Amino acid sequence: MRKNFSWRISLIAAATVLSIIFYLPSTGLKESLPEWLQKYGIVLGLDLQGGVHLVYEVDGDKAVDITVERIASSLTNIFNEKKIKAKAEKDNGNIIVTSDDSTTVDEVSREFPNLELSSRSEGRLVYNINDKEIDRIKDFAVDQALETIRNRVDQFGVAEPTIHRQAENEIVIQLPGVKDTGRAIDLVGKTAILEFKLLDDESPVAAQLPGMILPDKEEEVLKQNPDKIPGGDEMLFGRVVNKETGVETKRVYLMKNQTLMTGEFLTEARVNIDQRYNEPYVSIVFNSTGAKLFEQITANNVKKRLAIILDDNVYSAPVIQERIEGGSAQITGSFSMQEAKDLAIVLRSGSLPAPMKMLQNVTVGPSLGRDSINAGIKAGLIGALLVIVFMIVYYRMSGVIADFALVLNIVFLIGVLSAFNATLTLPGIAGIILAVGMAVDSNVLMFERIREELRLGKTSRAAIDSGYGKAFWTIFDSHVTTLITAIVLFQFGTGPIKGFAVTLGWGVLINLFTALIGTKTVFDLITSRWEMKKLSI
Repeated sequence: MRKNFSWRISLIAAATVLSIIFYLPSTGLKESLPEWLQKYGIVLGLDLQGGVHLVYEVDGDKAVDITVERIASSLTNIFNEKKIKAKAEKDNGNIIVTSDDSTTVDEVSREFPNLELSSRSEGRLVYNINDKEIDRIKDFAVDQALETIRNRVDQFGVAEPTIHRQAENEIVIQLPGVKDTGRAIDLVGKTAILEFKLLDDESPVAAQLPGMILPDKEEEVLKQNPDKIPGGDEMLFGRVVNKETGVETKRVYLMKNQTLMTGEFLTEARVNIDQRYNEPYVSIVFNSTGAKLFEQITANNVKKRLAIILDDNVYSAPVIQERIEGGSAQITGSFSMQEAKDLAIVLRSGSLPAPMKMLQNVTVGPSLGRDSINAGIKAGLIGALLVIVFMIVYYRMSGVIADFALVLNIVFLIGVLSAFNATLTLPGIAGIILAVGMAVDSNVLMFERIREELRLGKTSRAAIDSGYGKAFWTIFDSHVTTLITAIVLFQFGTGPIKGFAVTLGWGVLINLFTALIGTKTVFDLITSRWEMKKLSI
């Protein structure tokens, strides 16, 4: 065997063995394989194994409204700290500053330069956020929602999720293999705005409100009592589940509008078990700033009830018995273990910057995924079989060599996809079939060149060397242009388009190897061992 192609045989053999090894975790042998090898393998996409496809729209206007409310609250705190006689309130998207202090305007401009003074009268300043800042807030809200959802899904434990931004304010989420659709939707879409507010138990109205109501009676109660609710107060509800019967009811709360603290200071949220009642609860820990604020809140409101509210739902309202130091609290309620875990996940991942509206909810069943796999495999096998038969009939022994390269091509491609934990989708299968077609096309180009050289009277070995040499740049050029297309599709495409681009891109690179090195090695091996007077082509 000549040394100038022995290294090629070794390279092909090594690549074949590695491809098979990396593919093994995708088979039923995964559990029996070494731990380091189990992390490899092909991951099936949403369209092949089933799952959930969700499209959400981020409410950018609400994000702006929330920002305005936070600015108004921050301004009031700043005025109090600097002993400026002024007060800031939100009013229909504007910030109304009431003040007789001449330094107020300068203070607002220094603290919030993006605020514009739209009108001014005696003791009353009206500010609004400029258009450039509004656009930035809306854009940032989508990016922040995208990151928050990604954190939640990572903790949810979905393998190879697809989460990306679409259009101006939409987010697409694909969760392959998820069977509990309802839980996934609740986890992804929960706004998770955590607030701490004081109950207004001292108001005579609180005693007049119904204590417990049925779950579907909230709107009715709100409509019956709009005039009774004092200014600066609001009515919220808490879920209560009877432990013995499992019947769910709602408790009515009257509380003050002012939010004393939000979940932005959270650093940890985990599930624990109450030793007395053997029930799960969520333990939360604040950062240093939040710990000081929480200690101050509890110190100033001893013997009052502090409500813990998540997305306008009151989870608990314990009485503050004493100053609470250390920066920790508990969220209790009628939780199942799964509900407590999900609550901890959304609190750890952070709240969404604005509510989201679901635009699309598509559930792909596992049976449909299996049908897609079977259809893809069937199409691939039929196509490959027809190509193999054609090459043998038309090119005879050389066609058999081309078919060998075709098999190598598929083995290497599956091995590479397994090594990189690539997600295989239905368009990805189409990319594999297209790559197979390009592999055959490359061999056709080379074989026709070899035929031309044989007609010129060259020997078999000389015709093979010359044919490969002359076809090289044609094959290389066509593959490079296709590879560039695959890279562009992967860079700017989303979801299924990326799946197609991945298999096509790797298929093109492997084609160059199998067409220019794989088949040439077989021809060199044959011509070096046997004297060929006539090449079967």
